[in-house]
Amino acid sequence: MDTYAVAADELAVTPLLNCLVREATDPAGEPRAGRATRRLRYTGRLLRVRAGHRPSEPELWAGGAWRPLRHAALVDLVAEEMRAATGRPNDPLTAQMAASRTVVEALLAARDRATPPDDPWLRSEQALVMGHPFHPSPKARGGGPPADWLRYAPEAYARFPLALLGVREDAAIDEGDASALDALGEAPPGYRLLPVHPWQLELTSRIPEVRAAFADGRLVRVGVTPWEAVATASVRTVHVPARDLFLKFSLDVRITNDVRRLWRGELRQARHNDPLVAAAFRETDGPVAWLTERGHRTVRGLDETFPVLVRDGLGAHLLPGTTAVLAAALAEGFDGSPLDRVTEPSTWWSAYLSCVVPPLLEAYARHGVVVECHLQNTLIAVDAAGTPVQAVFRDAEGSRVIPQMSRADAWRRLVYCLLVNNLAEVAGALADRFPEAAGALWPAARREFERFAAVRDDIPEVTELLSAPTVPGKANLLSSWLDAGATEPRYVPFPNPLATLPEPADTGR
Repeated sequence: MDTYAVAADELAVTPLLNCLVREATDPAGEPRAGRATRRLRYTGRLLRVRAGHRPSEPELWAGGAWRPLRHAALVDLVAEEMRAATGRPNDPLTAQMAASRTVVEALLAARDRATPPDDPWLRSEQALVMGHPFHPSPKARGGGPPADWLRYAPEAYARFPLALLGVREDAAIDEGDASALDALGEAPPGYRLLPVHPWQLELTSRIPEVRAAFADGRLVRVGVTPWEAVATASVRTVHVPARDLFLKFSLDVRITNDVRRLWRGELRQARHNDPLVAAAFRETDGPVAWLTERGHRTVRGLDETFPVLVRDGLGAHLLPGTTAVLAAALAEGFDGSPLDRVTEPSTWWSAYLSCVVPPLLEAYARHGVVVECHLQNTLIAVDAAGTPVQAVFRDAEGSRVIPQMSRADAWRRLVYCLLVNNLAEVAGALADRFPEAAGALWPAARREFERFAAVRDDIPEVTELLSAPTVPGKANLLSSWLDAGATEPRYVPFPNPLATLPEPADTGR
């Protein structure tokens, strides 16, 4: 195997291994020499991995010896276990797991040929080659060859002009304030400007409804932008540097657990929730910002095919003299990461906690607002020394407001996103770099939650969280296997890192 293939195998193994270990195994003996042995619950097979924040080097006990597993063999093992667990196959997901690894190999090769951006924020947005650390196919791109998608891939440092369409005024739908789109070009008389992701235009060009819209004049081609947009971590959202705007599009491509269309119901929900989230953060003490989604524009009859959502850029929200970085890139690592400059991990971690935890708990406590604060929706503004001084959150589509969901479901969503997805991953990255400081990280996090509980004693969930033995961890493998990833995700118990350990029993000796 060449260098890219070996590196792709290593990167693709970790998320799949994380899923399998979390969702389908139990400990089988004490760890030895940095390796942990696990027993698969349904097939009974023994798996051994190099333990740590990013498990690696899986081995299967077979024929009286430990046999190394490359990614393809691990996919087979996962499929065997999930068939035994659920009683059903899922060949499409098995293919997506394999395709995800193929994408990683293509990305690694493309990155070697491209020049990374100078802007540290953009480098962090485009750094996620491994991707979601607990998803079975985090980099699947709809199954097409690399030539179809590499030029739009953030991980390949993509930047490209946007396609410009005109939507006839009687067929244009504007919700909220989409007027910023009008400054991105010039539409013909009687039309409004409609930027479109060029990949989406390619993907949908043969759809009869799209052809009909061009044929009857609802849509016309205007050209392309004279400037380039830059791809960000979510793939379908781009940044327009000339205007400091983010534009979010539909993409008819399955990325992780869903086809990334802007569904009509999600647009309505985001339109309703965005001002509520913005208001909640405005009334929260401390340095926090929300990237407001001003509105969206689409074309009647193709509401979900060509919508474009306008989101604030970073410039108007960051504290003076700070630089934003994507929290997901802190966990995965990138050239220029603030963690590269950390000398006092406990101090840095305390600053991170004070930026992230209080505003999210306060928004829930005061307003019943839950922000989907996973790593890809969280940006951290750091000062010149690389110390966190402000949290910035985004993506109203993932937000929820009580009573849109029950209080119990809202709290579960917040605990999973904040504790399991966000804090656990950043803490893991710190512990890998500073093993000597690992034991102090979670006590510091617990103190942050305790401070909030002491002030807001009318929110019993926070106090209960501190003594709960487990918290909900999303089971992305099982959810995907059951085709429930985007609708009714499954959860599994995750050991609560905030819970205090019981005091040793007094034996009288």
